Amino acid sequence: MDPHRNTRSGSAPRAGLGPVPRGACGLALAVLLLTMVPAPARTEEAVEPAKALKQLSLEELFDLEVTSVSKKPEPVSKTAAAIHVVTTDDIRRMGVLSIPEALRYVPGVEVARVDSRSYAITARGFNGTTANKLLVLMDGRSVYTPLYSGVFWDVQDAFMEDIEQIEVIRGPGATVWGANAVNGVINVISKSAANTQGFLVTGGAGDVERGFGGARYGGALGSRAFFRVYAKAFDRGPSKLPNGQDAGDASRMHQGGFRADWTPSPAAGITVQGDLYGSDIDRRGSDPTDLSGGNALARWTRAFTDHSNLQLQGYYDRTERAIPSTFSERLDTYDLTLNHRFAPAARHDVVWGLGFRLLDDDVQNSAALAFLPPGVTHRLYTGFVQDEIALEADRLYLTLGSKVEHNSYTGFEYQPSVRLAWMPKPDQTLWGAASRAVRAPSRIDRDFFFPGQPPYFLVGDSTFDSEVLYAYELGWKSRPLSDLTTSISTFYNVYDKLRSLEAGPPLFLANGLDGRTYGVEAEGTYQVSRMWRLSAGYTFLRLILDVEPTSTDVGGQSQGDDSPRHQAFGRSSLTLPHNLSLDAAVRYVGELPNQKIPAYTALDARVAWQPSKMGEIAVVGQGLFDSRHPEFGKPGTRREIGRSIYGKATLWF
Repeated sequence: MDPHRNTRSGSAPRAGLGPVPRGACGLALAVLLLTMVPAPARTEEAVEPAKALKQLSLEELFDLEVTSVSKKPEPVSKTAAAIHVVTTDDIRRMGVLSIPEALRYVPGVEVARVDSRSYAITARGFNGTTANKLLVLMDGRSVYTPLYSGVFWDVQDAFMEDIEQIEVIRGPGATVWGANAVNGVINVISKSAANTQGFLVTGGAGDVERGFGGARYGGALGSRAFFRVYAKAFDRGPSKLPNGQDAGDASRMHQGGFRADWTPSPAAGITVQGDLYGSDIDRRGSDPTDLSGGNALARWTRAFTDHSNLQLQGYYDRTERAIPSTFSERLDTYDLTLNHRFAPAARHDVVWGLGFRLLDDDVQNSAALAFLPPGVTHRLYTGFVQDEIALEADRLYLTLGSKVEHNSYTGFEYQPSVRLAWMPKPDQTLWGAASRAVRAPSRIDRDFFFPGQPPYFLVGDSTFDSEVLYAYELGWKSRPLSDLTTSISTFYNVYDKLRSLEAGPPLFLANGLDGRTYGVEAEGTYQVSRMWRLSAGYTFLRLILDVEPTSTDVGGQSQGDDSPRHQAFGRSSLTLPHNLSLDAAVRYVGELPNQKIPAYTALDARVAWQPSKMGEIAVVGQGLFDSRHPEFGKPGTRREIGRSIYGKATLWF
């Protein structure tokens, strides 16, 4: 804890944006306001609908450019990492309405819906509603919460049609991204304003999705500056109790935002963007949970050569969460980073950076639970350097690097990695990596008390240390045929100082567990014909936890069975005559023994018709094999996820 921070008391402000009204009133108003803006001038950069809906070829997918592995552009096929890209076409053809649902068909990623709004999401094990080993970014903005070193998925939303791609790295990304990028990194990247010109209006409704919609307008400010604004809202029905009754957790949300891109010269670019949201989630027998927040980000880039550039980025993020009779939180995050890429010598490609983050966290405690002290300020100082060395041009690359951080809990942490990529042929890559990553302590680990008044039943530990991972990976990517791509990744992870639940009284958290995971992730895509594409994936995971000799763990070891041992999926995307398309996907998720969740198989499908170049009508079904099934949670408190069918219409002009 920061020694310069004084304990603060008093109430955290209640979420300020207020609940979303039921129905479409908010959406109708947003559409009306947007349609009052003059139509944009057509430019060469404006994306026509036909291009926006174009499906990438397998060759384009194999060489798709990503930036999340090394903070520089590189083809996905050449990266020395297990990475999967969810494209804008994937999002559209899956018919998904949220970011978590778009991650269901990524090998190595566990997506379990907990209730109407909440998800448990992780990569390569250790899943939970407070999963803490996955770093999530929105256009480079971290959505990390210091409460538990994880992500509140119930407020991570975007205008889905404006997402360019979602880059998903399985395995450590700590050398460039820092602490908590332990088992993976998810980076949601939006389209530039230049590629979202004109109007787009979308909306729909169904049995569970009771109403949703949004509108976006993109315009030009001259030949080098572009902007867009958007608004969206939804009204979602409740999940189910095991007996089939409504769980009483229906939710509503509205969100709006903007983005502006300006290129004052061919070598320079400036981006400014932001979002505001408000939401409420019903609770049976109690007042609803209120959620609100907003963010603003600015980024300046300057290119010197094709392999040399400078980037300066800063953002501010506020989140507010009020759960009546339980707790309220207000978190303010200030972040500033500098990244520089250059070539100091032949065969070297260096990326380095510096960063500073300040997190100001205030909690209003209750009789149910407490964080003590209620108010803290954490400061994070970071620096990293990574050098890619071309041992043999276009064939053999060695990447060395490390990140050094100083946090308010444990001081200095180092996170090095070494990666090797060998391309025996242009369409084949054999890669391997060894990394060290840490999961820094959170407020739950150190400041948590349950109940909120003594005598306590469970407490955090003021000496809780960082969890440590040593990861070893090996993978193969290939395009053996012009119409077939394949990828396989294997890993062996060794964990030290994992969180344990120690015997009391009171029970307390400590670093009493060690662990090992190993597994295989495989996927392939086959272009059957110009109109038909098939893809499939399989994940095997084995997680083993051991209690240290000095530990008295009484429950932490059971989390090893909170992740499925087997997962598999298959997808079919078929383009039919008369502007019709049919997409279907089947996924299998193995059992969760610790929670007594049985294995399940789900079918998702979408049929769409594009009556003109200006619009599309679709019907989407999710979980079609059964009326409902549980995905996460202990028997006494779990919710079940019901079959969902909804229609959606999209119009762009």
